[in-house]
Amino acid sequence: MKFTLSWLKRHLDTDASLEEIGKALTAIGLEVEEITDRAKDFAPFKVALIEAAEKHPDADKLKVCTVKTESGMQQVVCGAPNARAGMKGIFAPENTYIPGLDVTLKKTKIRGVESCGMMVSEKEMQLSDEHKGIIEVDDSYAIGTPMAGIFGLDDPVIEIALTPNRADCAGVRGIARDLAAAGLGKLKPLQTPSVTGQGASPVKVTIEDTEGCPLFLGRYIKGVKNAPSPKWLQDQLKAVGLRPISALVDITNFICLDHARPLHVYDADKLSGDIYVRTSHKNETFRDLNVKAHTFKGNELVISDEAGPQGLAGIIGGQDTCVEEDTTNIFLECAYFKPERIARTGRALSIDSDARYRFDRGVDPAFLSEAMEIFTAMVLDICGGQASEIVTAGQEPNWQTEIEYDPAYCAQLIGLDIPQARQLEILSALGFEVSGSAPKLKIRPPSWRGDVFARADIVEEIIRIEGFDKLPAVSVINDTAVPSGAETPLLTRMRTARAALAARGLQESITWSFIGRDFAAAFGANDNQIAALTLQNPISSEMDVMRPSILPTLIEAAIRNEARGYPSAALFEVGPVFAGVKPEDQSILAAGIRTGSNAARHWADKTAARPVDLYDAKADALAALAAAGAPAENAQISADAPEYYHPGRSGALRLGKNVLAYFGEIHPATLEDMDVKFPIVAFEVFLENIPEAKKKSGTEKPYLTLEPLQPLARDFAFVVDEQTPAADIIRAAKSADKTLITGAEIFDVYQGKGVEPGQKSIALSVSIQPTEQTLTDKDLEGLMARVIDAVQQKCGGVLRG
Repeated sequence: MKFTLSWLKRHLDTDASLEEIGKALTAIGLEVEEITDRAKDFAPFKVALIEAAEKHPDADKLKVCTVKTESGMQQVVCGAPNARAGMKGIFAPENTYIPGLDVTLKKTKIRGVESCGMMVSEKEMQLSDEHKGIIEVDDSYAIGTPMAGIFGLDDPVIEIALTPNRADCAGVRGIARDLAAAGLGKLKPLQTPSVTGQGASPVKVTIEDTEGCPLFLGRYIKGVKNAPSPKWLQDQLKAVGLRPISALVDITNFICLDHARPLHVYDADKLSGDIYVRTSHKNETFRDLNVKAHTFKGNELVISDEAGPQGLAGIIGGQDTCVEEDTTNIFLECAYFKPERIARTGRALSIDSDARYRFDRGVDPAFLSEAMEIFTAMVLDICGGQASEIVTAGQEPNWQTEIEYDPAYCAQLIGLDIPQARQLEILSALGFEVSGSAPKLKIRPPSWRGDVFARADIVEEIIRIEGFDKLPAVSVINDTAVPSGAETPLLTRMRTARAALAARGLQESITWSFIGRDFAAAFGANDNQIAALTLQNPISSEMDVMRPSILPTLIEAAIRNEARGYPSAALFEVGPVFAGVKPEDQSILAAGIRTGSNAARHWADKTAARPVDLYDAKADALAALAAAGAPAENAQISADAPEYYHPGRSGALRLGKNVLAYFGEIHPATLEDMDVKFPIVAFEVFLENIPEAKKKSGTEKPYLTLEPLQPLARDFAFVVDEQTPAADIIRAAKSADKTLITGAEIFDVYQGKGVEPGQKSIALSVSIQPTEQTLTDKDLEGLMARVIDAVQQKCGGVLRG
């Protein structure tokens, strides 16, 4: 929103400086984007007298002018046909920037004759497109008179940014009202003339779509002369970036900017019969003022005559009934249109206009008759003519609202105690009506403030005028030296699991939470779950179900990688999966897949690269669990992974009945359904199933103690039933002495010669850490015997000879 300082002072009686006005505007919520003082830009350009204009000796179309400036005589070579002796124009001295040419003047020679400065044209000053001659000013202007004052360029232009709720400040009067309430002057009374109509209007108005247009005022004015508008009006419009067109158009633009009240003028002689406000018909066509054709879909609000649409309500007029230089009879439209309808039509047709900008935000529904009188008076004053009586169709919409307000609520909401008398003073200055007594005051917002409808809105109005800078600065006081963490336990697990998986070389992926119903069925969702998880408006027919598992989307990513020549993928994602539509049916998982080789081939170690297997997936799952705080070393392994895993090459990590993770190879049938032609191993870690650590006094993890005694290891080979889980043997060996035995690892599994069919040999390395004293041979023999005994009793293992 742009306006000049003089325009503002048409409504605001103030002695405040330009700087004070700018600061006040930003303080009350009308943020100043730019203040342009054009007088400074045009300061070097001043009136000068051409005392002589002689023909250039070497150019027929050039003249050598002797110019009298305020600083003395200057010689200027000029090519303007109107340059002559005794003429006064605008002189630009050396080192002056010429905006229309984008050059800085330097002393130069033109065809051998020295030229110091130049006499400028309107185009060179960007005042108009006129460039046939230099600017000629009235002889009454003294030499040295600044150009800015002559052409009205000494009026600063202020540009503010409006929030969508402040439609009232899309007009200069609304801005002046806010400034007056802030104490920067006094709002001048609005002078609304009263024009007595002469007879009935020959053009009638019928509203067929009362929902889109509750009220329409019209007026017929005959005998007007649509000449160029007066200089003061043209200067006002030029200053804010609008091009003057004709008196009638300029008046509507002026009132739109002055009062935030869009209007439209029709050439009455081009109308076919009466005016109808209606919904458009499908495939109906319309040419707007920019001569752009539109085809309607059948839901646009239009202003029509008997020939068809002549205007898009609240947006733009039509080319067929626009006013032109020879227009003598006009019909004025002043209506209230529903903002939602205007916004919807404007977006659908991609049309922006000053009228739409204001109607979108909601114009004053009670300022129709006054706007009609103001416009009529300006037309009669500038264009002449005779006005008819006002045509009224419809009725004023119900905009009144009443808010119960307690002045004490202000301090409760913003922490600043503003006296009741001051609150009421601010509200009154802003146009609010107040009745009743505290604590139950009745506040009625004015018609131009459709954005105020609650107690908090009242407080906002009070504090923005009182000043946000008056809010007390309150320090944030911590009860403890170290603030408590903002992360929930689940967020911590997600973060640590993500870091652990990335450290193991997996790449984090972020995939869609939607998959196809066939994939959902393949990864554990039954028919009822699929029906519940089906999206009503999917982005794709192949992504119409909320995913019951992360693995399908990761597998699809691996397929794309393999197709592009990257067969070895290691991907993971931490995100949600869905078993139903209720909040408790959603859970957070850390899932990942591996394909191809576990490492790149290398000349120094030909065994480094091998195909990935289920043990890689198991290690990934254990790493994520350990990082997330789960007792991974205590987890039992069971062979009851879901059906989409290979039944003989998969497992579950659990604590009793609580499943912490699944891992293993994806079932070949599942891969075939997804058209995958290479094996994939995967894991799924259920972060929400990890039990929280018990917080009991004295159970904190002890500090690391470095034992002075050297650790040692002993190897065992046990023959056990081939169905015996290796994890059971490890657990049994460690149970022999939980103080001295710090670890146990399997380093070989053998079946073949020397081992009975149906059995296997497990080679186990047990780590032993002495604590208080060095172990003697007798101590070691006793410990080894306890290990052998524990494995025999718990697993049926026999020490292999």
